[in-house]
Amino acid sequence: MGKQRLLQLNELDELRRESYESSRIYKERLKLFHDKTIARKTFDPNQKVLLYSSRLHIFPGKLRSRWTGPFIVKVVYPYGAVEIENPDTGKSFKVNGQRLNPFLEHFDHQENSEDLVDPLY
Repeated sequence: MGKQRLLQLNELDELRRESYESSRIYKERLKLFHDKTIARKTFDPNQKVLLYSSRLHIFPGKLRSRWTGPFIVKVVYPYGAVEIENPDTGKSFKVNGQRLNPFLEHFDHQENSEDLVDPLY
């Protein structure tokens, strides 16, 4: 009777280890999949960026832009923190780098137009 109980306990331990192992593998796969979808943003000092304003969720407006700026990047800290400066007031503050987008300036929009020709039947 005692040996049978020991065998049952060993089987339970093996099942528990297998379930922990399978859950660990599942979590690793899920993390890899999630990390692939994240777009990594890198910022350089003196780069112009736009700041996402989360306060506009409280007062929604269809046509209001949720991006403010441009701001100038002063210091890029490890783990995603970025210090930015408002060029109008000169105040600088730290924000999460995920709330920033690069500011695209000097965007030249060239219009290419072609004359339409009557189709031949």
